Amino acid sequence: QVQLVESGGGLVQAGDSLRLSCAASGRTLSNYAMGWFRQAPGKDREFVAVIASNPDVKNYVDSVKGRFTISRDNAKNTVYLQMNSLKPEDTAVYYCAASVRYSRDYTAYNIWGQGTQVTVSS
Repeated sequence: QVQLVESGGGLVQAGDSLRLSCAASGRTLSNYAMGWFRQAPGKDREFVAVIASNPDVKNYVDSVKGRFTISRDNAKNTVYLQMNSLKPEDTAVYYCAASVRYSRDYTAYNIWGQGTQVTVSS
């Protein structure tokens, strides 16, 4: 049974940076696509970024392009989300997830972490 555990969230000011980590245990995820999603109060879960098993293949939602970077370290079985120039609208619970398909659609993901809160104050 694979488990994903996110960390690195917190309360920051607009313009600050955070790096989220998603550590997997129980199984190697090197053959999985890994995605980051977020959900703000009262809103639907939103795609943020995805990285394929090939770490050179990535995709981002338009609102974070140029500010967020997704990466993976297969040796550590960990995926990262570097978030720079944070904005109040980035405030949400951030989830990492694993899928056998490279997809922006959260329904393609069947392994999820518990989430980590990111709050950006103005």
